[in-house]
Amino acid sequence: MMRPRRGLDPGSVWAQRLRQLEQRLRTKEERIVVLETENAALHLKLAEYQGLAGRSTDEVLQLCAAHGQQMKLQRSSLVTQLHGAIKRLKQDLKSLHSFALELSKDFQRQNKTCLYQVLVAVQGIQLQNEAMQKYLGISDLFQMKAFDLEQSLQEVTERYEKEKQKRKALHNSLIELRGNIRVHCRIRPLLPFDDAAGHSLSQDRQRNVSEKAAYAADDETVLVKCSRPGHASVNKTFQFDRVYNDLESQDAVFADVAPLLTSLLDGYNVCIMAYGQTGSGKTYTMLGPQLEENLAFSIEEESELGIIPRATQEVFRLISEKPPGSYWVEVSVVEVYNNEIFDLLAKDSYGKVFGIKRDVVTTREGKSDVPLLTHETVENASEFLHLVNKGLQLRVTHPTLVHAHSSRSHLVVTLTITTVVFGDNFGTLWEDEQTSQRLTKEASCTFPQKMRDNKSTSSSGASSPVQLEATEKMKQVKTRLQLVDLAGSECVGMSGVTGAALRETSFINRSLSALADVLGAIAEQRAHVPYRNSKLTHLLQDSVGGDAKLLVMLCISPGQKYLTESMQSLGFGTRARQVQRGQVKKKNFPVPSKGK
Repeated sequence: MMRPRRGLDPGSVWAQRLRQLEQRLRTKEERIVVLETENAALHLKLAEYQGLAGRSTDEVLQLCAAHGQQMKLQRSSLVTQLHGAIKRLKQDLKSLHSFALELSKDFQRQNKTCLYQVLVAVQGIQLQNEAMQKYLGISDLFQMKAFDLEQSLQEVTERYEKEKQKRKALHNSLIELRGNIRVHCRIRPLLPFDDAAGHSLSQDRQRNVSEKAAYAADDETVLVKCSRPGHASVNKTFQFDRVYNDLESQDAVFADVAPLLTSLLDGYNVCIMAYGQTGSGKTYTMLGPQLEENLAFSIEEESELGIIPRATQEVFRLISEKPPGSYWVEVSVVEVYNNEIFDLLAKDSYGKVFGIKRDVVTTREGKSDVPLLTHETVENASEFLHLVNKGLQLRVTHPTLVHAHSSRSHLVVTLTITTVVFGDNFGTLWEDEQTSQRLTKEASCTFPQKMRDNKSTSSSGASSPVQLEATEKMKQVKTRLQLVDLAGSECVGMSGVTGAALRETSFINRSLSALADVLGAIAEQRAHVPYRNSKLTHLLQDSVGGDAKLLVMLCISPGQKYLTESMQSLGFGTRARQVQRGQVKKKNFPVPSKGK
Protein backbone atom coordinates (compact mmCIF):
# COMPACT_ATOMS: atom_id res chain seq x y z
CA MET A 1 0.00 0.00 0.00
CA MET A 2 1.26 3.35 -1.00
CA ARG A 3 1.79 5.79 1.75
CA PRO A 4 0.65 9.31 1.25
CA ARG A 5 3.49 11.56 0.53
CA ARG A 6 4.26 14.38 2.82
CA GLY A 7 2.75 17.62 1.75
CA LEU A 8 -0.17 15.96 -0.15
CA ASP A 9 -3.79 15.57 0.90
CA PRO A 10 -4.45 11.99 1.96
CA GLY A 11 -8.04 12.18 0.86
CA SER A 12 -7.18 13.12 -2.71
CA VAL A 13 -4.61 10.40 -2.87
CA TRP A 14 -7.05 7.76 -1.79
CA ALA A 15 -9.67 9.17 -4.11
CA GLN A 16 -7.25 8.90 -7.01
CA ARG A 17 -6.35 5.43 -5.98
CA LEU A 18 -10.03 4.52 -5.80
CA ARG A 19 -10.66 5.80 -9.31
CA GLN A 20 -7.81 3.72 -10.66
CA LEU A 21 -9.19 0.61 -9.02
CA GLU A 22 -12.66 1.32 -10.35
CA GLN A 23 -11.21 1.78 -13.82
CA ARG A 24 -9.45 -1.54 -13.61
CA LEU A 25 -12.62 -3.13 -12.31
CA ARG A 26 -14.64 -1.84 -15.27
CA THR A 27 -11.97 -3.13 -17.63
CA LYS A 28 -12.10 -6.57 -16.03
CA GLU A 29 -15.91 -6.56 -16.15
CA GLU A 30 -15.84 -5.65 -19.84
CA ARG A 31 -13.35 -8.46 -20.47
CA ILE A 32 -15.60 -10.84 -18.56
CA VAL A 33 -18.57 -9.78 -20.74
CA VAL A 34 -16.54 -10.36 -23.90
CA LEU A 35 -15.40 -13.80 -22.73
CA GLU A 36 -18.95 -14.72 -21.75
CA THR A 37 -20.14 -13.68 -25.20
CA GLU A 38 -17.44 -15.77 -26.89
CA ASN A 39 -18.28 -18.67 -24.56
CA ALA A 40 -21.93 -18.46 -25.58
CA ALA A 41 -20.98 -18.40 -29.26
CA LEU A 42 -18.76 -21.42 -28.78
CA HIS A 43 -21.59 -23.25 -26.99
CA LEU A 44 -23.85 -22.49 -29.96
CA LYS A 45 -21.27 -23.82 -32.46
CA LEU A 46 -20.70 -26.90 -30.31
CA ALA A 47 -24.42 -27.55 -30.28
CA GLU A 48 -24.54 -27.06 -34.06
CA TYR A 49 -21.65 -29.46 -34.64
CA GLN A 50 -23.23 -32.02 -32.33
CA GLY A 51 -26.41 -31.79 -34.38
CA LEU A 52 -24.47 -32.26 -37.62
CA ALA A 53 -22.63 -35.22 -36.16
CA GLY A 54 -25.90 -36.79 -35.18
CA ARG A 55 -27.35 -36.29 -38.64
CA SER A 56 -24.16 -37.65 -40.28
CA THR A 57 -24.33 -40.72 -38.12
CA ASP A 58 -27.91 -41.29 -39.19
CA GLU A 59 -26.98 -40.84 -42.86
CA VAL A 60 -24.07 -43.27 -42.52
CA LEU A 61 -26.35 -45.82 -40.98
CA GLN A 62 -28.87 -45.31 -43.75
CA LEU A 63 -26.17 -45.64 -46.43
CA CYS A 64 -24.85 -48.83 -44.82
CA ALA A 65 -28.32 -50.26 -44.78
CA ALA A 66 -28.90 -49.27 -48.42
CA HIS A 67 -25.54 -50.73 -49.46
CA GLY A 68 -26.35 -54.00 -47.73
CA GLN A 69 -29.69 -54.17 -49.52
CA GLN A 70 -28.04 -53.36 -52.85
CA MET A 71 -25.42 -56.11 -52.37
CA LYS A 72 -28.19 -58.58 -51.59
CA LEU A 73 -30.04 -57.53 -54.75
CA GLN A 74 -26.90 -57.82 -56.86
CA ARG A 75 -26.09 -61.27 -55.53
CA SER A 76 -29.60 -62.41 -56.18
CA SER A 77 -29.52 -60.85 -59.72
CA LEU A 78 -26.16 -62.51 -60.52
CA VAL A 79 -27.45 -65.87 -59.43
CA THR A 80 -30.49 -65.36 -61.60
CA GLN A 81 -28.32 -64.44 -64.60
CA LEU A 82 -26.12 -67.49 -64.08
CA HIS A 83 -29.16 -69.74 -64.00
CA GLY A 84 -30.38 -68.14 -67.24
CA ALA A 85 -27.01 -68.55 -68.91
CA ILE A 86 -26.86 -72.22 -67.93
CA LYS A 87 -30.30 -72.79 -69.40
CA ARG A 88 -29.29 -71.10 -72.65
CA LEU A 89 -26.10 -73.18 -72.86
CA LYS A 90 -28.11 -76.35 -72.44
CA GLN A 91 -30.43 -75.26 -75.23
CA ASP A 92 -27.46 -74.42 -77.47
CA LEU A 93 -25.91 -77.82 -76.82
CA LYS A 94 -29.14 -79.52 -77.80
CA SER A 95 -29.30 -77.40 -80.99
CA LEU A 96 -25.68 -78.21 -81.87
CA HIS A 97 -26.23 -81.87 -81.33
CA SER A 98 -29.22 -81.91 -83.64
CA PHE A 99 -27.32 -79.78 -86.22
CA ALA A 100 -24.35 -82.18 -86.10
CA LEU A 101 -26.67 -85.10 -86.80
CA GLU A 102 -28.24 -83.28 -89.75
CA LEU A 103 -24.77 -82.27 -91.05
CA SER A 104 -23.54 -85.85 -90.91
CA LYS A 105 -26.57 -87.06 -92.83
CA ASP A 106 -26.11 -84.26 -95.41
CA PHE A 107 -22.40 -85.09 -95.81
CA GLN A 108 -23.24 -88.71 -96.50
CA ARG A 109 -25.77 -87.67 -99.14
CA GLN A 110 -23.31 -85.25 -100.80
CA ASN A 111 -20.54 -87.87 -100.71
CA LYS A 112 -22.71 -90.29 -102.62
CA THR A 113 -23.64 -87.57 -105.10
CA CYS A 114 -19.97 -86.58 -105.66
CA LEU A 115 -18.93 -90.18 -106.21
CA TYR A 116 -21.62 -90.52 -108.84
CA GLN A 117 -20.50 -87.25 -110.53
CA VAL A 118 -16.85 -88.42 -110.52
CA LEU A 119 -17.85 -91.65 -112.24
CA VAL A 120 -19.82 -89.69 -114.83
CA ALA A 121 -16.87 -87.30 -115.37
CA VAL A 122 -14.43 -90.19 -115.82
CA GLN A 123 -16.70 -91.70 -118.42
CA GLY A 124 -16.97 -88.31 -120.18
CA ILE A 125 -13.18 -87.87 -120.19
CA GLN A 126 -12.77 -91.28 -121.72
CA LEU A 127 -15.24 -90.35 -124.44
CA GLN A 128 -13.43 -87.03 -125.03
CA ASN A 129 -10.06 -88.79 -125.30
CA GLU A 130 -11.51 -91.02 -127.96
CA ALA A 131 -12.81 -87.94 -129.78
CA MET A 132 -9.42 -86.15 -129.44
CA GLN A 133 -7.70 -89.12 -131.02
CA LYS A 134 -9.96 -88.63 -134.02
CA TYR A 135 -9.21 -84.89 -134.31
CA LEU A 136 -5.46 -85.10 -133.54
CA GLY A 137 -4.62 -84.34 -137.14
CA ILE A 138 -6.56 -81.03 -136.92
CA SER A 139 -4.62 -80.06 -133.74
CA ASP A 140 -1.28 -80.68 -135.49
CA LEU A 141 -2.42 -78.43 -138.31
CA PHE A 142 -3.20 -75.62 -135.84
CA GLN A 143 0.25 -76.01 -134.25
CA MET A 144 1.92 -75.69 -137.62
CA LYS A 145 -0.05 -72.54 -138.39
CA ALA A 146 0.93 -71.05 -135.01
CA PHE A 147 4.60 -71.83 -135.70
CA ASP A 148 4.35 -70.17 -139.13
CA LEU A 149 2.78 -67.09 -137.55
CA GLU A 150 5.61 -66.87 -134.98
CA GLN A 151 8.21 -67.05 -137.74
CA SER A 152 6.36 -64.37 -139.70
CA LEU A 153 6.25 -62.16 -136.61
CA GLN A 154 10.00 -62.62 -136.07
CA GLU A 155 10.71 -61.74 -139.71
CA VAL A 156 8.51 -58.64 -139.48
CA THR A 157 10.31 -57.60 -136.25
CA GLU A 158 13.72 -58.01 -137.90
CA ARG A 159 12.56 -56.03 -140.93
CA TYR A 160 11.26 -53.32 -138.60
CA GLU A 161 14.63 -53.10 -136.82
CA LYS A 162 16.44 -52.90 -140.17
CA GLU A 163 14.09 -50.19 -141.41
CA LYS A 164 14.56 -48.36 -138.13
CA GLN A 165 18.34 -48.43 -138.59
CA LYS A 166 17.95 -47.25 -142.21
CA ARG A 167 15.66 -44.45 -141.04
CA LYS A 168 18.22 -43.45 -138.40
CA ALA A 169 21.02 -43.47 -140.99
CA LEU A 170 18.92 -41.39 -143.41
CA HIS A 171 18.03 -39.03 -140.58
CA ASN A 172 21.72 -38.58 -139.71
CA SER A 173 22.49 -37.98 -143.40
CA LEU A 174 19.73 -35.38 -143.53
CA ILE A 175 21.13 -33.73 -140.40
CA GLU A 176 24.58 -33.55 -141.98
CA LEU A 177 23.22 -32.15 -145.26
CA ARG A 178 21.22 -29.48 -143.47
CA GLY A 179 23.95 -28.84 -140.94
CA ASN A 180 21.52 -29.41 -138.07
CA ILE A 181 22.71 -29.65 -134.52
CA ARG A 182 22.30 -33.10 -133.03
CA VAL A 183 20.44 -32.85 -129.73
CA HIS A 184 20.35 -35.70 -127.23
CA CYS A 185 18.51 -35.51 -123.92
CA ARG A 186 19.42 -37.37 -120.73
CA ILE A 187 17.08 -37.58 -117.73
CA ARG A 188 18.91 -38.30 -114.51
CA PRO A 189 17.39 -40.32 -111.64
CA LEU A 190 15.83 -38.67 -108.60
CA LEU A 191 18.54 -38.00 -106.00
CA PRO A 192 18.44 -37.33 -102.23
CA PHE A 193 19.11 -33.60 -102.62
CA ASP A 194 15.92 -33.28 -104.71
CA ASP A 195 13.98 -32.95 -101.41
CA ALA A 196 12.72 -29.53 -100.38
CA ALA A 197 15.19 -29.16 -97.52
CA GLY A 198 16.24 -25.57 -97.03
CA HIS A 199 13.19 -24.09 -98.75
CA SER A 200 10.02 -22.80 -97.18
CA LEU A 201 7.27 -24.49 -99.21
CA SER A 202 3.61 -25.17 -98.57
CA GLN A 203 2.54 -28.66 -97.55
CA ASP A 204 0.99 -29.35 -100.95
CA ARG A 205 4.20 -28.21 -102.64
CA GLN A 206 6.32 -30.36 -100.34
CA ARG A 207 4.28 -33.41 -101.28
CA ASN A 208 4.90 -32.78 -104.98
CA VAL A 209 8.59 -31.79 -105.07
CA SER A 210 9.78 -35.39 -105.05
CA GLU A 211 7.35 -36.47 -107.77
CA LYS A 212 8.60 -37.05 -111.29
CA ALA A 213 7.61 -34.50 -113.88
CA ALA A 214 9.83 -35.56 -116.83
CA TYR A 215 9.85 -39.03 -118.39
CA ALA A 216 11.39 -40.71 -121.42
CA ALA A 217 8.30 -41.79 -123.37
CA ASP A 218 10.57 -43.60 -125.87
CA ASP A 219 14.11 -43.26 -127.19
CA GLU A 220 13.21 -40.05 -129.07
CA THR A 221 10.48 -38.40 -126.94
CA VAL A 222 10.44 -36.61 -123.59
CA LEU A 223 7.09 -36.37 -121.80
CA VAL A 224 6.67 -33.57 -119.25
CA LYS A 225 3.72 -33.38 -116.88
CA CYS A 226 3.04 -29.72 -116.19
CA SER A 227 0.83 -29.27 -113.13
CA ARG A 228 0.03 -26.22 -111.05
CA PRO A 229 -2.09 -25.98 -107.88
CA GLY A 230 -5.70 -25.49 -108.85
CA HIS A 231 -5.13 -26.34 -112.53
CA ALA A 232 -5.52 -29.50 -114.54
CA SER A 233 -2.33 -31.38 -115.45
CA VAL A 234 -1.08 -30.79 -119.00
CA ASN A 235 1.29 -33.15 -120.81
CA LYS A 236 3.88 -31.71 -123.19
CA THR A 237 6.17 -33.69 -125.49
CA PHE A 238 9.59 -32.81 -126.92
CA GLN A 239 11.27 -34.66 -129.79
CA PHE A 240 15.04 -35.12 -129.95
CA ASP A 241 17.51 -37.27 -131.87
CA ARG A 242 18.00 -39.51 -128.82
CA VAL A 243 16.48 -39.61 -125.34
CA TYR A 244 18.02 -41.53 -122.43
CA ASN A 245 15.89 -42.52 -119.45
CA ASP A 246 17.12 -42.52 -115.86
CA LEU A 247 18.19 -46.18 -116.05
CA GLU A 248 20.45 -45.99 -119.11
CA SER A 249 24.17 -46.23 -118.43
CA GLN A 250 27.21 -44.24 -119.50
CA ASP A 251 27.90 -47.00 -122.04
CA ALA A 252 24.58 -46.36 -123.79
CA VAL A 253 25.25 -42.62 -123.91
CA PHE A 254 28.72 -43.00 -125.40
CA ALA A 255 27.53 -45.60 -127.95
CA ASP A 256 25.64 -42.79 -129.73
CA VAL A 257 28.59 -40.39 -129.45
CA ALA A 258 31.30 -42.72 -130.75
CA PRO A 259 30.41 -42.41 -134.51
CA LEU A 260 31.27 -38.71 -134.36
CA LEU A 261 34.83 -39.58 -133.38
CA THR A 262 35.26 -41.52 -136.61
CA SER A 263 34.27 -38.33 -138.43
CA LEU A 264 37.04 -36.58 -136.52
CA LEU A 265 39.71 -38.69 -138.25
CA ASP A 266 37.86 -38.35 -141.55
CA GLY A 267 38.57 -34.61 -141.58
CA TYR A 268 35.63 -33.09 -139.66
CA ASN A 269 35.76 -30.93 -136.56
CA VAL A 270 33.53 -32.21 -133.75
CA CYS A 271 32.07 -30.46 -130.71
CA ILE A 272 30.13 -32.11 -127.87
CA MET A 273 28.66 -29.89 -125.18
CA ALA A 274 26.51 -30.60 -122.12
CA TYR A 275 23.74 -28.09 -121.33
CA GLY A 276 21.36 -27.96 -118.38
CA GLN A 277 20.61 -26.51 -114.98
CA THR A 278 22.82 -26.91 -111.93
CA GLY A 279 22.73 -30.44 -110.53
CA SER A 280 21.21 -32.04 -113.65
CA GLY A 281 24.17 -34.37 -114.30
CA LYS A 282 26.25 -32.49 -116.91
CA THR A 283 29.63 -33.03 -115.28
CA TYR A 284 28.78 -36.66 -114.53
CA THR A 285 27.82 -37.19 -118.17
CA MET A 286 30.95 -35.49 -119.50
CA LEU A 287 33.53 -36.64 -116.92
CA GLY A 288 31.94 -39.36 -114.82
CA PRO A 289 32.31 -39.84 -111.05
CA GLN A 290 35.23 -37.98 -109.50
CA LEU A 291 36.89 -38.08 -106.11
CA GLU A 292 36.02 -35.02 -104.06
CA GLU A 293 39.57 -34.41 -102.83
CA ASN A 294 41.72 -34.50 -105.95
CA LEU A 295 39.07 -34.68 -108.67
CA ALA A 296 40.83 -37.70 -110.18
CA PHE A 297 38.92 -40.05 -112.43
CA SER A 298 37.80 -43.22 -110.69
CA ILE A 299 39.45 -45.82 -112.90
CA GLU A 300 38.08 -48.60 -110.67
CA GLU A 301 34.61 -47.77 -111.96
CA GLU A 302 35.47 -47.72 -115.65
CA SER A 303 31.84 -48.37 -116.59
CA GLU A 304 30.96 -45.00 -115.00
CA LEU A 305 33.46 -42.92 -116.98
CA GLY A 306 31.95 -40.02 -118.90
CA ILE A 307 32.18 -38.85 -122.49
CA ILE A 308 35.52 -37.01 -122.17
CA PRO A 309 37.70 -39.95 -120.95
CA ARG A 310 35.85 -42.42 -123.19
CA ALA A 311 36.20 -40.18 -126.25
CA THR A 312 39.92 -39.85 -125.64
CA GLN A 313 40.34 -43.61 -125.36
CA GLU A 314 38.38 -44.10 -128.57
CA VAL A 315 40.41 -41.45 -130.44
CA PHE A 316 43.70 -43.09 -129.50
CA ARG A 317 42.27 -46.50 -130.40
CA LEU A 318 41.37 -45.21 -133.86
CA ILE A 319 44.78 -43.57 -134.22
CA SER A 320 46.48 -46.85 -133.31
CA GLU A 321 44.93 -48.38 -136.43
CA LYS A 322 46.58 -45.75 -138.64
CA PRO A 323 50.22 -45.75 -139.88
CA PRO A 324 52.68 -44.81 -137.09
CA GLY A 325 53.81 -41.19 -137.07
CA SER A 326 50.94 -39.97 -139.24
CA TYR A 327 49.03 -38.40 -136.33
CA TRP A 328 49.81 -36.53 -133.17
CA VAL A 329 47.44 -35.15 -130.54
CA GLU A 330 47.58 -31.95 -128.52
CA VAL A 331 45.31 -30.99 -125.64
CA SER A 332 44.30 -27.66 -124.14
CA VAL A 333 42.04 -27.02 -121.13
CA VAL A 334 40.39 -23.65 -120.53
CA GLU A 335 37.57 -22.37 -118.37
CA VAL A 336 35.32 -19.38 -118.94
CA TYR A 337 34.81 -17.83 -115.51
CA ASN A 338 32.97 -14.53 -115.03
CA ASN A 339 33.26 -13.90 -118.78
CA GLU A 340 37.04 -14.30 -118.69
CA ILE A 341 39.08 -17.11 -120.29
CA PHE A 342 41.67 -18.90 -118.13
CA ASP A 343 44.33 -21.29 -119.41
CA LEU A 344 44.29 -24.20 -116.92
CA LEU A 345 47.46 -25.84 -118.28
CA ALA A 346 49.71 -22.77 -118.13
CA LYS A 347 52.86 -23.19 -115.99
CA ASP A 348 55.01 -20.76 -114.09
CA SER A 349 58.82 -20.68 -114.18
CA TYR A 350 58.96 -23.54 -111.65
CA GLY A 351 56.73 -25.78 -113.78
CA LYS A 352 53.70 -25.45 -111.49
CA VAL A 353 50.35 -25.37 -113.23
CA PHE A 354 48.15 -22.36 -112.52
CA GLY A 355 45.40 -20.56 -114.40
CA ILE A 356 46.44 -17.58 -116.56
CA LYS A 357 43.95 -15.21 -118.09
CA ARG A 358 43.86 -15.33 -121.88
CA ASP A 359 41.91 -13.50 -124.53
CA VAL A 360 40.05 -14.74 -127.58
CA VAL A 361 40.48 -13.03 -130.95
CA THR A 362 39.17 -13.45 -134.48
CA THR A 363 41.76 -14.24 -137.14
CA ARG A 364 41.85 -12.86 -140.68
CA GLU A 365 40.13 -16.01 -141.87
CA GLY A 366 37.23 -15.29 -139.48
CA LYS A 367 38.13 -18.08 -137.06
CA SER A 368 38.34 -17.72 -133.29
CA ASP A 369 41.75 -18.18 -131.66
CA VAL A 370 43.27 -17.87 -128.18
CA PRO A 371 46.82 -16.52 -128.48
CA LEU A 372 49.47 -18.01 -126.19
CA LEU A 373 47.14 -20.85 -125.19
CA THR A 374 49.02 -23.82 -123.77
CA HIS A 375 48.89 -26.95 -125.96
CA GLU A 376 50.38 -30.10 -124.46
CA THR A 377 51.26 -33.05 -126.71
CA VAL A 378 49.94 -36.39 -125.45
CA GLU A 379 50.65 -39.87 -126.73
CA ASN A 380 47.94 -41.86 -124.96
CA ALA A 381 44.74 -41.52 -122.98
CA SER A 382 46.51 -41.71 -119.61
CA GLU A 383 48.61 -38.63 -120.35
CA PHE A 384 45.50 -36.81 -121.49
CA LEU A 385 43.56 -37.67 -118.32
CA HIS A 386 46.52 -36.61 -116.20
CA LEU A 387 46.51 -33.15 -117.80
CA VAL A 388 42.74 -32.81 -117.56
CA ASN A 389 42.92 -33.68 -113.85
CA LYS A 390 45.43 -30.88 -113.34
CA GLY A 391 43.09 -28.46 -115.05
CA LEU A 392 40.08 -29.65 -113.06
CA GLN A 393 41.89 -28.94 -109.80
CA LEU A 394 41.90 -25.26 -110.78
CA ARG A 395 38.28 -25.18 -111.89
CA VAL A 396 36.05 -22.97 -109.74
CA THR A 397 33.27 -24.72 -107.78
CA HIS A 398 30.92 -23.46 -105.07
CA PRO A 399 28.27 -25.21 -102.95
CA THR A 400 24.65 -24.13 -103.41
CA LEU A 401 21.32 -25.30 -102.05
CA VAL A 402 20.80 -27.22 -105.30
CA HIS A 403 24.21 -28.89 -105.64
CA ALA A 404 27.09 -29.30 -103.18
CA HIS A 405 29.81 -29.13 -105.91
CA SER A 406 28.29 -26.70 -108.40
CA SER A 407 30.66 -25.76 -111.26
CA ARG A 408 30.94 -21.99 -111.49
CA SER A 409 32.66 -21.92 -114.89
CA HIS A 410 32.37 -23.37 -118.38
CA LEU A 411 35.01 -26.04 -119.07
CA VAL A 412 36.32 -26.47 -122.63
CA VAL A 413 38.70 -29.39 -123.31
CA THR A 414 40.10 -29.37 -126.86
CA LEU A 415 41.90 -32.23 -128.59
CA THR A 416 43.72 -31.05 -131.72
CA ILE A 417 44.64 -33.92 -134.04
CA THR A 418 47.24 -33.14 -136.66
CA THR A 419 47.42 -35.51 -139.62
CA VAL A 420 50.79 -35.61 -141.40
CA VAL A 421 51.08 -37.03 -144.93
CA PHE A 422 54.23 -37.39 -147.00
CA GLY A 423 54.15 -37.80 -150.78
CA ASP A 424 54.66 -36.27 -154.22
CA ASN A 425 51.02 -35.91 -155.24
CA PHE A 426 48.75 -34.27 -152.66
CA GLY A 427 45.52 -33.81 -154.62
CA THR A 428 43.70 -30.74 -155.78
CA LEU A 429 43.75 -29.05 -152.38
CA TRP A 430 47.53 -28.63 -152.59
CA GLU A 431 47.83 -27.26 -156.14
CA ASP A 432 47.81 -23.68 -154.86
CA GLU A 433 51.49 -22.77 -154.28
CA GLN A 434 50.71 -20.17 -151.61
CA THR A 435 48.58 -22.61 -149.63
CA SER A 436 51.34 -25.21 -149.85
CA GLN A 437 53.97 -22.79 -148.61
CA ARG A 438 51.78 -21.66 -145.70
CA LEU A 439 51.08 -25.21 -144.56
CA THR A 440 54.77 -26.11 -144.91
CA LYS A 441 55.65 -23.19 -142.65
CA GLU A 442 52.96 -24.26 -140.14
CA ALA A 443 54.34 -27.79 -140.19
CA SER A 444 57.83 -26.63 -139.29
CA CYS A 445 56.56 -24.27 -136.58
CA THR A 446 53.88 -26.35 -134.90
CA PHE A 447 55.42 -29.82 -135.13
CA PRO A 448 56.02 -31.08 -131.58
CA GLN A 449 59.57 -30.79 -130.31
CA LYS A 450 59.99 -34.54 -129.68
CA MET A 451 58.94 -35.34 -133.25
CA ARG A 452 61.11 -32.60 -134.72
CA ASP A 453 64.07 -34.02 -132.86
CA ASN A 454 63.39 -37.44 -134.35
CA LYS A 455 63.19 -35.96 -137.85
CA SER A 456 66.40 -33.90 -137.49
CA THR A 457 69.57 -35.18 -139.15
CA SER A 458 71.90 -32.28 -138.28
CA SER A 459 72.44 -30.09 -135.21
CA SER A 460 73.65 -27.09 -137.23
CA GLY A 461 71.48 -24.04 -137.82
CA ALA A 462 71.26 -24.52 -141.60
CA SER A 463 68.97 -27.19 -143.01
CA SER A 464 70.39 -29.85 -145.24
CA PRO A 465 68.92 -30.54 -148.73
CA VAL A 466 67.44 -33.77 -147.36
CA GLN A 467 65.59 -31.80 -144.65
CA LEU A 468 64.30 -29.25 -147.14
CA GLU A 469 63.07 -31.99 -149.42
CA ALA A 470 61.34 -33.78 -146.52
CA THR A 471 59.75 -30.54 -145.29
CA GLU A 472 58.46 -29.69 -148.77
CA LYS A 473 56.89 -33.14 -149.04
CA MET A 474 55.28 -32.96 -145.56
CA LYS A 475 51.75 -31.59 -145.32
CA GLN A 476 49.40 -31.47 -142.33
CA VAL A 477 45.69 -31.06 -141.64
CA LYS A 478 44.35 -30.16 -138.20
CA THR A 479 40.97 -31.30 -136.84
CA ARG A 480 39.61 -30.45 -133.42
CA LEU A 481 37.45 -32.23 -130.89
CA GLN A 482 35.96 -29.79 -128.40
CA LEU A 483 34.39 -31.26 -125.27
CA VAL A 484 32.41 -28.65 -123.36
CA ASP A 485 30.96 -28.94 -119.86
CA LEU A 486 28.84 -25.81 -119.53
CA ALA A 487 28.11 -24.34 -116.14
CA GLY A 488 24.53 -24.88 -115.05
CA SER A 489 21.84 -22.27 -115.41
CA GLU A 490 20.50 -21.22 -112.00
CA CYS A 491 17.45 -19.69 -110.40
CA VAL A 492 18.78 -17.48 -107.62
CA GLY A 493 15.77 -18.13 -105.42
CA MET A 494 16.32 -21.88 -105.74
CA SER A 495 20.12 -21.98 -105.34
CA GLY A 496 20.23 -19.44 -102.49
CA VAL A 497 23.56 -17.93 -103.58
CA THR A 498 24.77 -14.54 -102.33
CA GLY A 499 27.84 -12.35 -102.64
CA ALA A 500 30.52 -13.59 -105.04
CA ALA A 501 28.49 -16.67 -105.94
CA LEU A 502 25.59 -14.44 -106.95
CA ARG A 503 27.92 -12.54 -109.29
CA GLU A 504 29.09 -15.86 -110.75
CA THR A 505 25.48 -16.88 -111.33
CA SER A 506 24.84 -13.64 -113.18
CA PHE A 507 27.77 -14.24 -115.56
CA ILE A 508 26.76 -17.88 -116.09
CA ASN A 509 23.17 -17.01 -116.99
CA ARG A 510 24.26 -14.17 -119.27
CA SER A 511 26.72 -16.38 -121.17
CA LEU A 512 24.10 -19.10 -121.63
CA SER A 513 21.63 -16.48 -122.79
CA ALA A 514 24.24 -15.26 -125.29
CA LEU A 515 24.60 -18.84 -126.56
CA ALA A 516 20.84 -19.02 -127.08
CA ASP A 517 20.93 -15.67 -128.92
CA VAL A 518 23.67 -16.97 -131.24
CA LEU A 519 21.66 -20.08 -132.10
CA GLY A 520 18.58 -17.93 -132.66
CA ALA A 521 20.46 -15.64 -135.02
CA ILE A 522 21.80 -18.64 -136.98
CA ALA A 523 18.34 -20.21 -137.15
CA GLU A 524 16.84 -16.99 -138.48
CA GLN A 525 19.82 -16.57 -140.87
CA ARG A 526 20.52 -13.04 -139.71
CA ALA A 527 23.34 -11.13 -141.34
CA HIS A 528 24.99 -10.53 -137.96
CA VAL A 529 25.49 -13.29 -135.41
CA PRO A 530 26.41 -11.86 -131.95
CA TYR A 531 29.32 -14.16 -131.17
CA ARG A 532 31.22 -11.42 -129.33
CA ASN A 533 28.46 -10.75 -126.79
CA SER A 534 30.15 -13.35 -124.58
CA LYS A 535 33.61 -14.87 -124.31
CA LEU A 536 31.93 -18.30 -124.32
CA THR A 537 30.24 -17.83 -127.70
CA HIS A 538 33.34 -16.13 -129.11
CA LEU A 539 35.45 -19.11 -128.02
CA LEU A 540 32.97 -21.61 -129.52
CA GLN A 541 32.30 -19.55 -132.64
CA ASP A 542 33.77 -22.09 -135.07
CA SER A 543 31.96 -25.06 -133.54
CA VAL A 544 28.58 -23.38 -133.17
CA GLY A 545 28.80 -21.50 -136.45
CA GLY A 546 28.97 -24.56 -138.68
CA ASP A 547 32.63 -25.53 -138.89
CA ALA A 548 32.04 -28.64 -136.76
CA LYS A 549 29.59 -31.44 -136.21
CA LEU A 550 27.87 -30.26 -133.06
CA LEU A 551 26.11 -32.47 -130.52
CA VAL A 552 24.27 -30.88 -127.60
CA MET A 553 23.66 -33.19 -124.64
CA LEU A 554 20.71 -31.83 -122.69
CA CYS A 555 20.73 -32.88 -119.05
CA ILE A 556 17.52 -32.37 -117.09
CA SER A 557 16.29 -33.14 -113.60
CA PRO A 558 13.07 -35.18 -113.47
CA GLY A 559 11.66 -33.73 -110.24
CA GLN A 560 8.59 -31.49 -110.08
CA LYS A 561 10.74 -29.10 -108.05
CA TYR A 562 12.85 -28.23 -111.13
CA LEU A 563 10.00 -28.13 -113.66
CA THR A 564 10.66 -24.52 -114.72
CA GLU A 565 14.39 -25.11 -115.27
CA SER A 566 13.76 -28.39 -117.11
CA MET A 567 11.26 -26.70 -119.45
CA GLN A 568 13.83 -23.99 -120.18
CA SER A 569 16.48 -26.59 -121.05
CA LEU A 570 14.06 -28.55 -123.25
CA GLY A 571 13.07 -25.34 -125.03
CA PHE A 572 16.74 -24.54 -125.65
CA GLY A 573 17.27 -28.02 -127.11
CA THR A 574 14.21 -27.71 -129.34
CA ARG A 575 15.47 -24.40 -130.76
CA ALA A 576 18.98 -25.79 -131.23
CA ARG A 577 17.60 -28.79 -133.13
CA GLN A 578 15.87 -26.50 -135.61
CA VAL A 579 19.07 -24.64 -136.54
CA GLN A 580 20.21 -25.29 -140.11
CA ARG A 581 23.83 -24.22 -140.63
CA GLY A 582 24.47 -25.79 -144.02
CA GLN A 583 26.60 -28.86 -144.66
CA VAL A 584 29.65 -29.07 -142.42
CA LYS A 585 32.87 -28.61 -144.39
CA LYS A 586 35.31 -31.46 -144.49
CA LYS A 587 39.03 -30.74 -144.41
CA ASN A 588 40.33 -32.66 -147.44
CA PHE A 589 43.39 -34.78 -146.78
CA PRO A 590 46.23 -34.80 -149.30
CA VAL A 591 46.49 -38.04 -151.23
CA PRO A 592 50.05 -39.49 -151.21
CA SER A 593 51.55 -40.89 -154.39
CA LYS A 594 51.77 -44.66 -154.82
CA GLY A 595 54.73 -44.51 -157.17
CA LYS A 596 57.54 -44.56 -154.61
